Amino acid sequence: MRRPLHLIALLAMVCSLFVAACGSDEEEPAGNSGSTAQETPAKESIKVGLVTDVGGLNDRSFNQLANEGLERAKAELGVETRVLISKANSDYVPNLSTLAQQQFDLVIGVGFLMADAMNTVAPKFPNTNFAIIDVDATGLKAKPTNVSGALFKENEAGYLVGYMAGLYLKDEGGGTASSVGGQKIPPVDAYIAGYQAGVKAANPDAKTVNGYSQKFDDPAPCKELALDHIAQGAKVVFQVAGGCGLGALDAAKEKGAQGIGVDADQGYLGDYIMTSALKKVDVAVYDEVKAVQDGTFKGGDNRLFDVKSGGVGIGETNEVGAKYADQVQEIQDKIASGELSDIPNTVE
Repeated sequence: MRRPLHLIALLAMVCSLFVAACGSDEEEPAGNSGSTAQETPAKESIKVGLVTDVGGLNDRSFNQLANEGLERAKAELGVETRVLISKANSDYVPNLSTLAQQQFDLVIGVGFLMADAMNTVAPKFPNTNFAIIDVDATGLKAKPTNVSGALFKENEAGYLVGYMAGLYLKDEGGGTASSVGGQKIPPVDAYIAGYQAGVKAANPDAKTVNGYSQKFDDPAPCKELALDHIAQGAKVVFQVAGGCGLGALDAAKEKGAQGIGVDADQGYLGDYIMTSALKKVDVAVYDEVKAVQDGTFKGGDNRLFDVKSGGVGIGETNEVGAKYADQVQEIQDKIASGELSDIPNTVE
């Protein structure tokens, strides 16, 4: 039976309206989806410069860690980087100034020895962000508001490795715990003071001996000090002298003593390294870079890194140190909780 023409027209119109309302079953190209969702904006590209102290990048601890933090920022955040190596203290001001003049968004000074230089340079470049490791930014004489300080509780890390050393000496039937510092500056002394306190807490009968090489780069004077300490009965040697301290650890290896590394985990040096006192300078550098990129950088103030935050701690242990790991972990938990807080940071 034939349908009336007006009925056919009506059916065609209804069908066209249905298709328009429901759309086609075919997918539209992604580029023409008409979605209102916005893509995640790319991170801002910034320039970050780093100035080493006289220890240089090959110290296998302090400066090397700072550079590792910078390299991580380069890889993960896409920042442009430059490193200037200081051969002498007189290089600090020109190196910091060079990076600021080249309009780097963040200039990082590595180490307490750079405090005076930072105090001189930062006020001259008020539009440049600066960060400095191991210096209280609020204590700079010029009170620059564009400098952020990264501070660490080295005494807490020192206490942990000292406690392990004390337990070892107790099992050995006595002996001396040696520490070899670079220069007598607050970050070095905080490590040593905590170390000596930890040794005594674990073994009140243990003796401690300490010396300063006045160097952070040349291994020879640190090795000489450590050999002298070992001759006095030292069975454990804790180095707190950067590249110079590698000489102290070499003396421990040579004489069959246990060595304790500093800042980085230095267990890779050999199985004579009982453990290391960790100081996460790499994390501090990365955090400062990210803060500038995110727009959350805060000058005129400090960031604090301690056991509780994971900013300092104790490294991997050798077979000797592993025997005391559980006891040291208990001490670390007490420090993190605040139960153990009265740890000295100055050497008498």
